[in-house]
Amino acid sequence: MPGTTDSRDGELRIEHPHREFLDQVLDKWSLSVLNELCERPCRFNDLRRAIPAVTQKSLTATLRRLERNGIVERVLLSSRPVAVEYRITPLGKTMRQPVEVLLEWVATHMPEVERARRAFDLA
Repeated sequence: MPGTTDSRDGELRIEHPHREFLDQVLDKWSLSVLNELCERPCRFNDLRRAIPAVTQKSLTATLRRLERNGIVERVLLSSRPVAVEYRITPLGKTMRQPVEVLLEWVATHMPEVERARRAFDLA
């Protein structure tokens, strides 16, 4: 991936634009929203019901960040009363496979992570 690995020595470097993007689309609420939208388009209150721990303010901010990054689109369904639906974009759909790889890594290595946490907490 351009800008992340130095081909001369294999060093992993995460440049600012990459770090900013990952911070915005792989945070706690974004992953939950993407999980819901991968299954079907949703209206705002559908997302609130599906993710009960998220506040209205956090969900609004998350949807705006995902929309700004081209991962989610906001579609006007009707103007009176105003009704909108959120959908994952074709670009957003391309994130599914890399996220699944990361989640597989977590599932595989979680016992090691938990052991490391316990050892750290006891020290």
